[in-house]
Amino acid sequence: MKKLIVIALLSAAPLFLSAADAPKKTIAITGARLLTVSHGIIENGTLVMADGKITAVGESGKVTVPSNAEVVDAHGMTVYPGLIDPETNFGLLEIGSDENTTDTAEPSDEIMPHMRVADAFHAETELIPVARLNGITNAVVAPASDDTIAGQDIFIQLAGADRDAMILGRDVALAMNFGAEQRRRGSHSAFPSTRMGLITQLRQSFFDAQDYMAKRDAAAKKDEKPEAKKDDKAESKKDDKSDTKKDDKADKPFKRDLKLEALIPYLKGERPVVIGVYEGYDIETIMKVAQEFHLKVILNHVTHSQEVLDKIAAYKVPVIVGSIYDFPRANERFDAVYTLPAELAKRGVKIAISSADAGGPVSSHSSRNLPYAAGFAVAYGLPYDEALKAITLNVADMFGFGDKLGSLDVGKTANVVLANGDPLDVRTSVKQVYIDGAAVPMVSRQTQLRDEYKK
Repeated sequence: MKKLIVIALLSAAPLFLSAADAPKKTIAITGARLLTVSHGIIENGTLVMADGKITAVGESGKVTVPSNAEVVDAHGMTVYPGLIDPETNFGLLEIGSDENTTDTAEPSDEIMPHMRVADAFHAETELIPVARLNGITNAVVAPASDDTIAGQDIFIQLAGADRDAMILGRDVALAMNFGAEQRRRGSHSAFPSTRMGLITQLRQSFFDAQDYMAKRDAAAKKDEKPEAKKDDKAESKKDDKSDTKKDDKADKPFKRDLKLEALIPYLKGERPVVIGVYEGYDIETIMKVAQEFHLKVILNHVTHSQEVLDKIAAYKVPVIVGSIYDFPRANERFDAVYTLPAELAKRGVKIAISSADAGGPVSSHSSRNLPYAAGFAVAYGLPYDEALKAITLNVADMFGFGDKLGSLDVGKTANVVLANGDPLDVRTSVKQVYIDGAAVPMVSRQTQLRDEYKK
């Protein structure tokens, strides 16, 4: 067996990584501290990857290392599952000040469920390698929060042969928002300018979708029935012109409406609706609508909701928290936002933590800081194990990938990170990232510029 001492940085390589092109070696990482997420910590463990999957994980000496394995001696190192950011705009935004590189929101309407992030995702973005170098292997890509219903999210892997290979899940969730940010005033007179208008428009959209669904199903049943036999000519002549017009109208084919059709899977509860909301009173209002239409909800942000935390727990829905660096309100404690993850977890709420920036929209420029947001939450009371779950397994579970990602378990995709310390510690340096069991180039535009000008 070929033995390697902790992996050095790979040589310069294309930033748009094709993990599929990398050879699928059998790799055994030995002697590492394994943070499994799902079944505790193994202080001296061995993890084996083959054909893109984790094939063995356990205490060193109890795990058989295949004879053909490339062995990585990781004594003194820490191994953990690839981190997952639950809210990014990877591939939708490159440079905020350049509109030509921004594809995050559709301003023509407030209700845009048929907008699909998959149609705009630009896989060659320079921001993906930057995040990948700090252990981020997967992410949810969502539209901006300008609209009440902004579109449908995708779930991506941060490496792949092409954009289609990187998109693991299309239309995995519906992005909804409710609050002051969605009110359009001034020149936007055609759109709601009050919360009353927003919520009324939203409810009407769901009613319209229910009506559309009933008509669509009725049309489908009609198409399945065999055609009735035609009457003889003499009988048909008795039909007057008005009857003919009625028949023509009845035979008119059902017209599809993409906007209403896009809402159907969410009305059926087949996919989650991620609702971005900040204030406690807005949470209560939007959750009444969600319950009325039996939506499968993931609450997002809930930044200033401390007075309704017990209600949030009673809803029994998962919550994405971010940014936890936001400023407190005048009537809040200085640590009101910092302690939010801990307070939610204390009440039994399943949480995820996003890398969203403080006081502004989500930005993929901050995704590399995802582990530090979780570490900050630990400093303010969130149990360490829960913090690690909040950026791995919990995110995978919320978006339907819990059986494939988020923990070091046999059979799961081999998205694995090798680092020289605790993943939530800013002093830790990631030494190697594996995606689909292949070592990815530890290179980004930033490292290339560093190396060029360092000379």
